[in-house]
Amino acid sequence: MSTSDIFNNMLGLLGGLGLFMFGMTLMGSGLQKAAGARMRSILEAFTKNKILGCLVGIVFTGVIQSSSAATVIVVSFVNAELMNLSQAIGIIFGANIGTTVTAQLMAFNLTRVAPLILMGGIILYMFIKKPMANKVGEILIGFGILFIGMSTMSSSVGVLKNSPEFSDLLTSLNNPVVGVLVGTVATAIVQSSSATVGILMVLASQGLIDLQMCFFIILGCNIGACVSAVLASLGGNNNAKRAALLHLLINVIGTVIFFEIILFAGDYVQWAIEKLTSHSTASQEEILMKNVANTHMLFKIVQVIMLMPFSELIIKLAYLIIPDKGDEQEAEAQMTLKYIGEHTVYSPATAIPQVVLETERMGSFAIENLNRAMEGLLYGDQTKVEKVYEVEKTIDYLNTEITNYLVKVNQLRLPLGDKKMLGALFHVVNDFERIGDHAENIADFASTKIRDRFQFSNTAAEELRTMQATVNKLLELSLEMFSNADVNNLESIKELENRTDEMERRLLKNHISRMMYDMCDPQAGMVFTDIVSNLERAADHGTNVAFSIFEKDPETSDDTTLIEKRPIIRAAYRRSNV
Repeated sequence: MSTSDIFNNMLGLLGGLGLFMFGMTLMGSGLQKAAGARMRSILEAFTKNKILGCLVGIVFTGVIQSSSAATVIVVSFVNAELMNLSQAIGIIFGANIGTTVTAQLMAFNLTRVAPLILMGGIILYMFIKKPMANKVGEILIGFGILFIGMSTMSSSVGVLKNSPEFSDLLTSLNNPVVGVLVGTVATAIVQSSSATVGILMVLASQGLIDLQMCFFIILGCNIGACVSAVLASLGGNNNAKRAALLHLLINVIGTVIFFEIILFAGDYVQWAIEKLTSHSTASQEEILMKNVANTHMLFKIVQVIMLMPFSELIIKLAYLIIPDKGDEQEAEAQMTLKYIGEHTVYSPATAIPQVVLETERMGSFAIENLNRAMEGLLYGDQTKVEKVYEVEKTIDYLNTEITNYLVKVNQLRLPLGDKKMLGALFHVVNDFERIGDHAENIADFASTKIRDRFQFSNTAAEELRTMQATVNKLLELSLEMFSNADVNNLESIKELENRTDEMERRLLKNHISRMMYDMCDPQAGMVFTDIVSNLERAADHGTNVAFSIFEKDPETSDDTTLIEKRPIIRAAYRRSNV
């Protein structure tokens, strides 16, 4: 074979690999869109124990056709405190089995009908004006491209096997350790164990690599498949890192065990796997492909059966490797993002639940700062005034970062309910930022009061305390309503809003009376009116936050409906831990 032929067939092999990977990605993306946010609800509802979690992980990964994507989502959930490690490990076990579905589909070798599948998908995607038909079309297009890619790779490899150089390169892979390393590196690069297994199936079908060497390369794929989750966890909290570590530990431990088994009993393992397909009436090429697919599936199933009883010990090992921080380090610097970041932007399934939590965190800072500013004002505490300015910088930082994150999330194809939430979140972030600004205004008045040493009358001070308590109650209920999408607080918030408006009018009237009778310091009187105004405006912003869970203002429309929020963002799932 000439150098030119080798080069052309290598290009064909690379092109086929590109089509194969693109088809697999497109098919997984289409499946995920068709499943929609329902998959997220399933994750929340059926992870109460590890067995159910494992079953959900199998289905979830089988649907989205990627264990890497599934574990990245799990890491995101753990990072957002929506799922604890005991729930996460069950899904990770299931994801390891679910990822074998892709190889089993490829083993059917539907190359002959792939063009028909592709054309059917194109018709549904381009000519049927229905969203679900478009999603199904995307799945079929991906499915067709996947098998066309496999056919292209198989044709190129079929020619290349006649090249002594190419054959020598593959036959040099006779060292088990090298096989594991090749599988690890290849899977880490393409970030898909299914893609690596697909390439193995093509090579095995052409007789270029024996089944026992496939064993070791597949073991390496187990480890390489963990790279995506590890990368996703780097910007997360300790539990997110532990979730990624669980995936790595499970696959590394499983690889070590099977490595020893294959070294000493590889012939028996090969016999067992070949027995699974010995009854098949398919061609020799298809049988060889099926052997690799069955190897992948058998390893994963046995690994889960062996390690699931020791899941709690694996979790404890993760804690030993990534221990809790000390007391001094535990208090995180406030000017950080706790739930969102670059690693979550590209995950439509978790983007909105995480940004809701980050926004809630910002809201808590703003409400605490408003109360801190009032305490600094009423009690002349300069330390609290300085703290207000410090926390205001954090609020401004969160405002900028959350808004930038929302802009990026807006470019994703989100589930419908999440898309509705997106517009509301822009307004909520702005409302919390404005509450923070009112806290800063009050801190400015407190600084003036401390510097000029004037005092409020006892009556004026008591009125301010009463109004502060009313506004604080409204803000707390509004934050709770926003966080939990719960309308139980709606009537109380409306009543507190009306009370705040009435209180503003009454307090200003009382203030004028005191001024007329020379019962208060004029400078204190000017500050008093500004403080009352700031508190009332803070209450208005709090009311806006509460109403953000509605599509329309409930005071002006009879057909109000709650914006859909997934149950997984409720508080009961945020605070769970191992």
